[in-house]
Parts: sequence; structure tokens; C-alpha cells
Amino acid sequence: MNTLVIYTHPNHKSLSYAFLEEVLRGSKENAKITEVKVLDLYEAGFDPVLVFHENRRRRDMYREPELAEYREQLLWADQIVLVYPIWWGRPPAMLMGYIDRMFASGFAYRDKGGLLPEGLLKGKSVVCISSMKGPTHYPLLWLGNSHKILMRKALFNYVGIRKVKFFEFGNMESKKGKQSKKLEQIYRYFKTVG
Repeated sequence: MNTLVIYTHPNHKSLSYAFLEEVLRGSKENAKITEVKVLDLYEAGFDPVLVFHENRRRRDMYREPELAEYREQLLWADQIVLVYPIWWGRPPAMLMGYIDRMFASGFAYRDKGGLLPEGLLKGKSVVCISSMKGPTHYPLLWLGNSHKILMRKALFNYVGIRKVKFFEFGNMESKKGKQSKKLEQIYRYFKTVG
């Protein structure tokens, strides 16, 4: 299984980075994971800004040459792992910009003229690992589960990815946040997934 890990946090001393390290540690010990590639969106200098004008049309976005390497990574991956914080009830703008640019018509899905498109990324799986300062159940109780609905239904199911797993950790800035236990949980999951 080829695994692409997309890391989205500007600080390598963050808890998100510690989660990334546990993904890599567990994956290294898992015989079912053949290769792992890490895309650090900040380190790579990924440009999350959409630009459309008379010479750059939205319908041609899937052919943008500067995104070819990123498209190849997504096609190569059997498993896509997203590691990011929850800010203002959603993933960081950098990750949302990556999603806007990468999951384009003609690459991630194809319109068929009906209600729903044909997802072109079928057969892949996704794991979302997110952490937040707020309480664990904040997204569910206060935001109507908007984070999971956004990621699962509005994005991944739309492009054909049906297997989506969430690790959504709250209270991560609290001394009672059980950070070590959560890190160990991620390590154990990636050591055995497949």
C-alpha cells in the first residue's frame, strides 16, 4: 500500500508534527505499507490561491503544469493521510487551498450531466488526523459535525473515495488532553492498518 501523508501546519514543533512522526513510525513497522511519501504543504511552498481569468479558465485547472507533481502523488497513493489542526472549526486555509486546486473537475471527478459526478479517485482510502484546542465534542455539538461532513461528503465521497477514517482530538492544549495516549493511538493504528 502506497501512503501519501499531507502535513499542514507551519510549525515543526507542534502537536500536529508529533502526530506526523507517529504516522511515519507506525507505517515503517507495517509490512502492508510499501512506501510512504510526505508532502509538507508549507515546506513545499504550495500556492493555495485559485487564479482564474481570460487566459486561465477554471475548467482547465486539472491541466495546470505546476500541479503535475501533486497530481501524480495523489494518483500514486492508495492511502491518503491528512494531518492538520482544526482552526475556526475547519482545516487550515492552506489545506483548503490544496483541496480547491487539486480536487478539480477532469482529475478528481467528471461531470456526467446528472445530480452527482463520476468520482475518479475510487479505490483509495483517507485518514484525517486533526487536533484542536476546544473540547472533543465541540465540532459535533456546536457545529453540527461540519468538519466531518465537509471532508467526507462534500469532498472525498464526491470524488469517489468511500473509505474515510477520522481521528479528531480535542482539548489538545490542556494538561489533561492525554496527548501521549493520542499519539500512541495513531502509532498503533498505522502499525496495523491495511
